[in-house]
Amino acid sequence: MKKPKYPLEEIDQIKKKRFEEAEKSLKEKKEFLLKEQAKLNQYMKDLELIKQHKLDKIRQMMDEMEKGTTSDQIIVKERYLKVVVEEKLKKEHLKVLEQQKEVKSAQDDVDKARILLDQRRQDVEKLRLHREDWELEVRKELEAYDVKETDEIGTTIHTARKYKPG
Repeated sequence: MKKPKYPLEEIDQIKKKRFEEAEKSLKEKKEFLLKEQAKLNQYMKDLELIKQHKLDKIRQMMDEMEKGTTSDQIIVKERYLKVVVEEKLKKEHLKVLEQQKEVKSAQDDVDKARILLDQRRQDVEKLRLHREDWELEVRKELEAYDVKETDEIGTTIHTARKYKPG
């Protein structure tokens, strides 16, 4: 008797393929998360530079006020601080907030991909265990068939010798 084909072979292949796709998806999502985190870090550095620029300008203005300067120059510098620096600061702060949302979203995607990968891994493992059980059962059936066949051959030879004339 020849060994039968595993009945769930196609399902096994599908589950393995889904597992590989889940691995690939997780890897891509992790890479995307790293890129988004790098962007966030850059935006935060830019924000800190603008804050530092603002502080430098305020110090510069204070130094000039101590040395004695015209009120027109002070007004011009205050306007520069309010209009240019504050606007840059607001824009950069908004960029940081938006990027934080992007990073959070990417992290959520990575978490979901991890959960899916774990589910796919469990599916593959269940089928592997089922296959092992099935192969063990088939092996037992084949051994029983071989024993039965050997017994029949032995009985036939014994009967043939018993009734052999001579």
